[in-house]
Amino acid sequence: MASSLYNAENIAAAGIPDAKGMRIGIVVSEWNSNITSDLLEGAIKTLKQYGVCETDIITRHVPGSFELIYGSAQLAKSHLVDAVIAIGCVIRGDTPHFDYISSGVTQGIASINQQSDVPVVFGVLTTNNLQQAEERSGGIIGNKGDEFAITAIKMIDFFRSLKKI
Repeated sequence: MASSLYNAENIAAAGIPDAKGMRIGIVVSEWNSNITSDLLEGAIKTLKQYGVCETDIITRHVPGSFELIYGSAQLAKSHLVDAVIAIGCVIRGDTPHFDYISSGVTQGIASINQQSDVPVVFGVLTTNNLQQAEERSGGIIGNKGDEFAITAIKMIDFFRSLKKI
């Protein structure tokens, strides 16, 4: 669905559980840090808004988006957190590098989700240009970091609901 039609307000309309007591890990790519730092800020703001204590948010940085796979897997394995948000930004360039990185990160995060009880939220922007990334990290489309945070809260709630069955 187009970003302009699906945003944090739409997600919130569906109801967001109380996040008090939830522990969230965030792994952030340093590459395109002008974008990823804004996404991180949006995610943290939203986590706090829904009840996550600042002390229950663990943030770690990795060099690039491909390294999000390793960082997220290690944080999930640590069992220090109830969910991980992997934040990155890959902007298309003149070479196929964009395709390899985007595909690799997508497959890597999907693999972690198949193998772990700790959900990893895919918070990687893949855009055609810098303007599109800026629009999605606090610009006219909003801040996707908000959506990543809400998704993490909902996935923790989903996992916890299974324990009640």
